[in-house]
Amino acid sequence: MVDVSQHNQVPEHTVLDRDSVEELLAEYDIRRTDLPKIQRRDAALPEDAEVGDVIKIVRDSRTTDEAIVYRLVVE
Repeated sequence: MVDVSQHNQVPEHTVLDRDSVEELLAEYDIRRTDLPKIQRRDAALPEDAEVGDVIKIVRDSRTTDEAIVYRLVVE
């Protein structure tokens, strides 16, 4: 079976630690549930991602070199 998360077209996905999540939420003055969602069964998620975790996704961008987005893991 192919490990999709290791494919060169899949952007880097990282589980944020609790402190980083709190800083992110405070910076944007939002709640965790205000974040866009990503399903737990998404093949690109790290193996250790659990429901409720916040994922940092770093994508290549033609205009800004890299674009960073955040997603909340849901069932």
